[in-house]
Amino acid sequence: MPYVLLFFVFAALAVVFSSFVTVQQGYVAVITVFGKYRRVLAPGLNFKIPLIEQIYRKLSIQNRSVELDFQAVTIDQANVYFKAMLLYAVIDQKEETIVNVAFKFVDDRSLMQALIRTVEGSIRGFVATKKQAEILSLRRDLVEDVKQHIDHTLESWGYHLIDLQLNDITFDEAIMTSMSRVVASNNLKAAAENEGQALLITKTKAAEAEGNAIKISASAEREAAQLRGQGVALFREEVAKGMSNAAKEMQQVNLDASMIMFSMWTESIKNFAEVGKGNVIFIDGSPEGMQNSVKQLMAMNQLDEVKKAELHKAKQ
Repeated sequence: MPYVLLFFVFAALAVVFSSFVTVQQGYVAVITVFGKYRRVLAPGLNFKIPLIEQIYRKLSIQNRSVELDFQAVTIDQANVYFKAMLLYAVIDQKEETIVNVAFKFVDDRSLMQALIRTVEGSIRGFVATKKQAEILSLRRDLVEDVKQHIDHTLESWGYHLIDLQLNDITFDEAIMTSMSRVVASNNLKAAAENEGQALLITKTKAAEAEGNAIKISASAEREAAQLRGQGVALFREEVAKGMSNAAKEMQQVNLDASMIMFSMWTESIKNFAEVGKGNVIFIDGSPEGMQNSVKQLMAMNQLDEVKKAELHKAKQ
């Protein structure tokens, strides 16, 4: 009799303890009664009716990820290889959503198979309408198209697509090699064009600089020649003034003005002798030669005075 009582005590304690259920954070538990859905247990410590209510399934409401590795064919019959990462989760924790997730598929393996095949089929359908050369530039459009097509399907299962990452898109080795050659040739072409433009700019700038230098040099030479001419003109003007004053003074004391020209002629010969660098000058030193030289100098002086008088009349 004591053993029977002890058995019933232990059985009662087991029933009492089995009525308490702990659900981990990030999960919910689905309760059934004789195989029919009853309610949902939230995370934490929960109570269920012993022997009547059963835990049918514990569902994760956390984000899940799955990696995809598959092949597609473009409209121009090129093979495209994709490596993608799919991130999805339960839409919310409402009872209707949890029931849909719990009873839509037999197990998680069936869900994964359906989800992967749906995503792969959507990507293959998009790729089949595009050419091989367009695929890499349409990565964003491809992701948006897949999301648009499978979001409604996932919602009917109680899930929603959070993100789809196309981590790698590759082609057959022959296509990859040809693409590399095209890129290399385009780079060489662009480099050659840039070098040609740079050379053209360099030569153009050099020609412009040389032209400006020639203009500056010519302008400087013109100004220098003008200044030299002005200096010579001023020198001659001062000499003429000095000779005119000297001639007037000599006339006042009754001296021949030709002595001025003779003095200048002798000073010139003296200067040639002093600063000359070995040059030979032939001069007629006879009285007749000296007289002829003085006459020539006086004639040149008179010719200058005539030209100045004519120029003065022309100005008037």
